[in-house]
Amino acid sequence: MEQQKQVFDIHIASEQDYGFAEEICLEMEESAKARGTGIAKRSPDYIRQKMNEGKAVIALTQAGAWAGFCYIETWGHGEYVANSGLIVKPTLRKSGLAKLIKHTVFKLSRSTYPDAKIFGLTTGLAVMKINSELGYEPVTYSELTQDEDFWAGCKSCINYEILISKERKNCMCTAMLYDPKDHYEPEETKQFFEENVKGLERLLRFREWKLLKPFLKKEDKSTKSLKSLLLPFFNF
Repeated sequence: MEQQKQVFDIHIASEQDYGFAEEICLEMEESAKARGTGIAKRSPDYIRQKMNEGKAVIALTQAGAWAGFCYIETWGHGEYVANSGLIVKPTLRKSGLAKLIKHTVFKLSRSTYPDAKIFGLTTGLAVMKINSELGYEPVTYSELTQDEDFWAGCKSCINYEILISKERKNCMCTAMLYDPKDHYEPEETKQFFEENVKGLERLLRFREWKLLKPFLKKEDKSTKSLKSLLLPFFNF
């Protein structure tokens, strides 16, 4: 018997959703620990502020329970927009909810900041796939906002030492960007991802090894065209 597809209430968050702020923050922190990577830590008050400003998207189950969340941040006086903190409750992952939230917050970003460059940092192929469907392209870190407040948000990530050692030119995350004035069509970026997913997965593993290698050595001592989309993965 075919399993019934779950239906979610996905909407722009408001003060009516304030009660979910603590649970969202806790899940963000636990998820980052489980993956060994970082989502910049945010307080419940910060999450509520985003809800109050109409700069967040929340998903609820039919029973009214929190299911997923994402919010918008702006940098460089609105020149750059980030869709940050994408999180889905563990029991609801692989349900397609992350994609629905991501598409909703992207649409909200485009309507609220039509001229802004939309970017994101991610360590996961699943988010890269979703981004590619929206027209995001892999880019070097130099193409992201240079706003110091944005980079300060990385201080709570366990990989911050790597970021600083690379002079903010690279880290464990892949940078992706949608430029409304200069971009491939979503069909092109989606096709590129699908055709190169295995290679991208190997490149991500290689980059992880390459970036962690100096720190692993340190621990040992102490204890004893479209093809151009691939270039950011080699920027060590």
